[in-house]
Amino acid sequence: MDILTIAIAALISLIVGTVLGISVRRLQTFRSKVAARSEAERMLEQALEEQRSILLEAKEESLKIQKDGDDELKERRGEVRRIERRVANREENAEKRSQNLERRERKLNDREKEIENLYEQAEVVKSQSLQQLETVADMKMDDAKDIIMATAEDDYRHELALKYRDMEESVKNEANDKARMILGQAIQRLASDVVSEATVSTVPIPSDDMKGRLIGREGRNIRSIERNTGVDLIIDDTPEAITLSCFDPVRREVARLAVSKLVADGRIHPARIEDMVKKSQEEVEETIWKSGESAVLEADVRGLHPELIRLLGRLKYRFSYGENVLMHCLEVAHLAGLMAAEVGANVKVAKVGGLLHDIGKALSHEIEGPHAEIGADIAKKYKVSHRVTTCIGEHHDDEMSSVESFIVAAADALSAARPGSRKDTVENYVKRMEELEEVAGDFAGVEKCFAIQAGREVRIMVEPDSIDDVSATSLARDVVKNIEEKLAYPGQIKVVVIREKRSVEYAR
Repeated sequence: MDILTIAIAALISLIVGTVLGISVRRLQTFRSKVAARSEAERMLEQALEEQRSILLEAKEESLKIQKDGDDELKERRGEVRRIERRVANREENAEKRSQNLERRERKLNDREKEIENLYEQAEVVKSQSLQQLETVADMKMDDAKDIIMATAEDDYRHELALKYRDMEESVKNEANDKARMILGQAIQRLASDVVSEATVSTVPIPSDDMKGRLIGREGRNIRSIERNTGVDLIIDDTPEAITLSCFDPVRREVARLAVSKLVADGRIHPARIEDMVKKSQEEVEETIWKSGESAVLEADVRGLHPELIRLLGRLKYRFSYGENVLMHCLEVAHLAGLMAAEVGANVKVAKVGGLLHDIGKALSHEIEGPHAEIGADIAKKYKVSHRVTTCIGEHHDDEMSSVESFIVAAADALSAARPGSRKDTVENYVKRMEELEEVAGDFAGVEKCFAIQAGREVRIMVEPDSIDDVSATSLARDVVKNIEEKLAYPGQIKVVVIREKRSVEYAR
């Protein structure tokens, strides 16, 4: 019973709680609806207020725009009226101008008709005048025109010839003055020493006793020196000095070095002499190479073949008319470079052409032909440029194909024309000695041939295996006949044929 009562009480409490909850929620919902309605009314009133203010502003703005539009319309209407007045004025002016143009056109038409009438009258008068002139001159108009044209052509040709002559003389004078100035500046800027050739060298010795040692027993040492070097060894009363005489400066330099080494060493005998001569020849070859390198550096020339440098060094011991050929080539290179720079030519081509222009003289005694052609062939062989080769081959020609060739030829002439630079007698003497050696060396079996004592004696060393003693005597007579037939010389020439047989063994 108690449980039922409790259950009923609980159910009643649940129902009462549910009713109260629903009532509270409805009350809250009602209050929320009332608040929402009041808020909506407030927002509506605010929107209406904003609407009224916006409408007022829009009305004011429309009134303002309407007023501005009315003002602009009035202004444009006034502008249109002014434009209409200007257009009307322009139409009036255009009409007046049109009337004036019509009047002028009528006047021009009348003037053209008058001009045509006058032209017709002038043609008639011209034809009548021509007929009268032809009648008086007894010549047609075409013939007269030809005569007048021929006369005018002759007059113009004469005037042109006079002008050409005057211009040619003026240009020649200016060119000569300019050339003199360029040459003078080049010569002034290049001041080189004058080198003269000597045909003797002096070797100092410590005492006169050394002279006897150089001569040797029965003269074997001096004969060995002369035979191996081709130089005439002069031992006279000059104190503490001996003299070497030879036209060939290379052989004389080899002999000087060899004798100096022998004097310093003190051991003088034929075998030692041969060793010293070989060493001296090697030293001279090294000096030739260094001289060629120095010349190339001094001339500021690059890219030459080593063989060309060696040939340049050989020119140190070559002389032409008493002038050292290597120094002459350097001088020509400097002069050619200076003149090429002045006239606007190729400085590099002119310098290389000037340095190598006499390169053929290094081989002129070995190859037949003019040294200019020999030099050009050597340059082509060692891949020198065609323009430089042309300068080398043409520096003695009358006609040349380039400006650089003219410059090299002019520089060569300038270098040769300096006072004291050349001596004809020495060159002739050297040529005579070379010819004498060539004539004597043309026979088979000849190993070496030397002209000594200023060409009064020729010493010929023969191969002992190919020429015996009897053949040596016959060879001497044949050489004498050949000299008598081919050469002109004062006095007499002594021909000495030397045949030496050596047997060498080594003890081990």
